[in-house]
Amino acid sequence: MALSRGLRCCQRVFGWVPVLIIALVVLWSYYAYVFELCLVTLTNSIERVAYLTIFHVIFVFFIWTYWKSIFTPPQQPDKKFHMSYADKERYENEEHPEGQREILLEMARKLPVYTRTGNGAIRFCDRCQLIKPDRCHHCSVCAMCVLKMDHHCPWVNNCIGFSNYKFFLLFLAYSLLYCMYIAATVFKYFVKYWTAELTNGRSKFHVLFLLFVAIMFFVSLMFLFGYHCWLISRNRSTLEAFSAPVFPNGPDKNGFNLGFVKNLQQVFGEERRLWLFPVVSSKGDGNSFPTRTLSEARNPLLGSKEQWDENGSDDDNHGKGVTSPHARAVP
Repeated sequence: MALSRGLRCCQRVFGWVPVLIIALVVLWSYYAYVFELCLVTLTNSIERVAYLTIFHVIFVFFIWTYWKSIFTPPQQPDKKFHMSYADKERYENEEHPEGQREILLEMARKLPVYTRTGNGAIRFCDRCQLIKPDRCHHCSVCAMCVLKMDHHCPWVNNCIGFSNYKFFLLFLAYSLLYCMYIAATVFKYFVKYWTAELTNGRSKFHVLFLLFVAIMFFVSLMFLFGYHCWLISRNRSTLEAFSAPVFPNGPDKNGFNLGFVKNLQQVFGEERRLWLFPVVSSKGDGNSFPTRTLSEARNPLLGSKEQWDENGSDDDNHGKGVTSPHARAVP
């Protein structure tokens, strides 16, 4: 137990190393741009003021979104998805897998759960002792189930999910803008230093290196941001892109795809004036999500009459078609 706690403590400490690296690079870029370029190299006062003003506006949004991505805690499922003491006792005392599956089915009938495991079972987390909501996954690094988990990002030392996915996307966008602005405004002076038109040795090093670093980060971030834009357009998470969610009629990678505009609203909300600001505006509560119209017009937990015959269904539910309250048609 002590060894396990020690390893977890070391993991938490080393988890901040990538964040520290990014912080040091950003601090250096601020110094190189503000002091070595704007205050030392630039001689035109109007150009200096314009450069500094635009730079600081972009810098504030960049830091703001990065901060929100790091320190917004992952959202966990509501208490209604957790096992009660009585259900937990029944589940642990049940020796047969089929009996345990029946207990989970009984619990899930009261919940807005419409996705399953590959073999059709209810998605259940043994470590957190809860029925997983749709799109929820257990993060081994954070040691918790995270709503609409996308991935665990080492560069923010946080799990990216429902609570901070919008902040993470804005962080990528403003990071791109930050690098692009630096590269565009530094290029002219990079050429002057490179051709020895300017000769300040200390500033020359910072300006030359600043352009290389800005371009390097811009290229890498461009691919990452483009990939997440593609995911948003189809309302998928990174995990769902690699493994399609399983619905009653089988895996469906487009199960949550509501159309381009509604997909954007799922992440950014309906108020467009809030889209570019790192404030909470995403639709829903993260515990349930609208889906496309399912091919079976009955509760996905029922699946079919034959399935309930095998699992011991009651007569009240047997054979009745129950439509998912989250199912909606997509034009």
